[in-house]
Amino acid sequence: MKATLILENGSIFSGTSIGSTSDRICELVFNTSMTGYQELLTDPSYMGQGVVMTYPLIGNYGVNSEDNESRRPWVEAVVIRHLSPRGSNFRCEGDLGTYLKKHDIAGIEDVDTRALTKILRNQGSMNAMLTCAEHFNVAEALQAIKAYKIEHAVAKVTRQEPECFEALGEEKHHVALLDYGVTNHVIECLCCRGCKVTALPADTAAEAILAGGYDGVMLSNGPGDPAENVEAIAQVKKLYESDLPIFGIGLGHQLLALATGAKTGRMAYGHRGSSCPVRDLELNRVFITGQNHGYEVLADSIDPAVAEVSHINVNDKSVEGLRYKRANCFSTQYHPEANTGPKDVEYLYNRFVASMGGDK
Repeated sequence: MKATLILENGSIFSGTSIGSTSDRICELVFNTSMTGYQELLTDPSYMGQGVVMTYPLIGNYGVNSEDNESRRPWVEAVVIRHLSPRGSNFRCEGDLGTYLKKHDIAGIEDVDTRALTKILRNQGSMNAMLTCAEHFNVAEALQAIKAYKIEHAVAKVTRQEPECFEALGEEKHHVALLDYGVTNHVIECLCCRGCKVTALPADTAAEAILAGGYDGVMLSNGPGDPAENVEAIAQVKKLYESDLPIFGIGLGHQLLALATGAKTGRMAYGHRGSSCPVRDLELNRVFITGQNHGYEVLADSIDPAVAEVSHINVNDKSVEGLRYKRANCFSTQYHPEANTGPKDVEYLYNRFVASMGGDK
């Protein structure tokens, strides 16, 4: 079946439908990863977005029941050059095309993803519509596309009830994890380091955490504009004013910065991929990281009396990490677990465990 991708700027791409045939409007972004498409589809940070995969062959190792990063897929649409008709891998349990249809994810192949990515790089991420209709009114479609906005993203992806995950081996610490859209591997990285993890809804009050007997707080990754989370920022500020060790990643990094007086801004097209170079300024080393974000902490808004930049992006010099003057508090923009690719920076979990007293 023919499918059509209509961009907010009026560009139109034709291709073949590979997923749900219902019309879908989304914010269109691109990801440069060669692998990890299943983890990408189930990453809550993509809530409300459609993803252009820059690598031309997607689906070649199929899908399985083990690689999901959350309870369900969150991506609205997938745009690729070529879909592998079958998966070839010893862990394969099905093909990607069937997976997209099962989970009502719109998809299109036979698209010049190189040309499409150039548009997004030059003009920035933009809204788009994917339709399988044979006849449509472009003017009406553009009106609906331009009106689309991702709102209340965290409330849509966070868990509704606390959930406990036991430490692997001897329990050394108990971590409160505020779930703004956490991926499963973040929890796994804590559990395998002897941490019992209690994942909490995003709207959990700071007072409940401070009275809960936790050894540290993890502020998780998640979707959307960080500045719209006014109540969450207020609760993070209260946690910051305590003496609990805090580690923020992704959206959690941005909320912590906002809670301490810094500002965030939307990037032109963001960082989304599994090979993003980041320099750790303390170690003076470059690490390859996995990233997925469209907002950043603005460097010139950071109060040097409150925090200092600890990591920067090698390509565009944007802020990738902050070390706070307050003891045992730090954050990173990138995802240190990077289950879709490199694991170079998992040492940050060790740093967080050490901030809670190490192997006490």
